[in-house]
Amino acid sequence: MESESSASTVRDSTVYLTRKFPEPVSRILEPLFEITLNHSDSPVGRDELLSHIERADGLLCTLNDQIDREALDIAQKLKIISTYSVGYDHIDVENATARGIYVTNTPDVLTDATADLTFALMLALSRRIVEGHNLVFNREWDMPWFPSFMLGNDLSKKTLGIVGFGRIGRAVAKRARGFGMKIRYHNSVKVSKAVEVEHDATYSPLETLLMESDFVSIHLPLTDKTRKLISYEMIRLMKQSAYLINTSRGMIVDESGLADALRREEIAGAALDVFITEPLAETSPLLEVNNILLTPHLGSATVGTRYRMGEMAASDIRNVLLGIEPVSLVNSGVRRRPI
Repeated sequence: MESESSASTVRDSTVYLTRKFPEPVSRILEPLFEITLNHSDSPVGRDELLSHIERADGLLCTLNDQIDREALDIAQKLKIISTYSVGYDHIDVENATARGIYVTNTPDVLTDATADLTFALMLALSRRIVEGHNLVFNREWDMPWFPSFMLGNDLSKKTLGIVGFGRIGRAVAKRARGFGMKIRYHNSVKVSKAVEVEHDATYSPLETLLMESDFVSIHLPLTDKTRKLISYEMIRLMKQSAYLINTSRGMIVDESGLADALRREEIAGAALDVFITEPLAETSPLLEVNNILLTPHLGSATVGTRYRMGEMAASDIRNVLLGIEPVSLVNSGVRRRPI
């Protein structure tokens, strides 16, 4: 049974939520802790963020919230940062670890949703689905069917190059097998033979993968090594008939270089769900090319996925503030700060 002193400690703990999150978050946290939240869907202002972090024992944030050294200097009580995302490059993890602050994320639960979107983008791009919709919707479809009308490209028997062969990359490979695609992958560490056999996937150096693939799909975390990894020079290695898809992190692809390659028709097309700046700036060169498909960061945007993300993120905050190890720990080397 919980002692009176420990119950008081739990109820005195404050959790700051930087957004309105799905129902599981409030259900899990409100009975135990004092909750402070940003009631808007818009990102919280920097001054407001710092003001609330100063008093928080737990923080539930998103990719848009920069939890850097300045924020951590202020966060004297903070014990856990739980990010409502797989990526955590917006958090100074090294600094948090040194201060004994747990950092958690939401892996696994959005794997299938992101893999599904990746395939939707591949199909929409190669079969010109959005272009066809716009033709009909804008009342510009003024000729009956004819043999060369709006020809696209098949996925079947084509080579899919997957850059980053983690959970999502493998889920994409699983779907690609159903389309009869040949799978090549590049990863920082070559996966086991058993995993290669399971996904019928062949390892390739990055340059070789780019040169030989008909579709290239990016599934990497953002690190110093992956930042602008897909540069203009790398894109130029691709076939003129190839397509580039990115549903991971915007900073991995050089957007200006990609726009140049598309404008010069050095590749057939691209589909992006993530961008260096979000929302995409009106001055972005990506908006000046035609052979591109852009979606507003929809990778995890299903009801079930967002629900499970909230459940996982809130549960880890609850666990840490109750003195229990979190499930999705990013910084395994952290030393627990006294509760």
